[in-house]
Amino acid sequence: MSPVSGIERVRLDKWLWAARFFKTRALAKQAIEGGKVHYNGARAKVSRPVEVGALLQIRQGFDEKTVEVLALSDQRRGAPEAALLYRETEESLRRRELAAEQRRALRGAAPVSDGRPTKKQRRRIQAFKGSFEE
Repeated sequence: MSPVSGIERVRLDKWLWAARFFKTRALAKQAIEGGKVHYNGARAKVSRPVEVGALLQIRQGFDEKTVEVLALSDQRRGAPEAALLYRETEESLRRRELAAEQRRALRGAAPVSDGRPTKKQRRRIQAFKGSFEE
């Protein structure tokens, strides 16, 4: 069965849920109300009707996706069918891959603390700090 089944109007929160961007409609509603979803470049309301050809900017965690609506559906189906509802833009794919690559590169750069310093480490820190005060 195709994703479009004679549907003319679908709410934005329902479409995002059906396209599997969010696990529940409540989470889709929170994201829309929180400004994490833009419809054709502007903030949208939850009940906004989705139109074929519209551009959606969806921010999820570290990623921001720009997708074009290809079809409408108000039923949540399997991932392969949900993927037919939209197409991510080439620019969006490039930006996400670049951001992921940068995050991977920075992963090992930040020093990780092992907790509170030991007595010996604390003395060395105080000595180091004291050498600048004189």
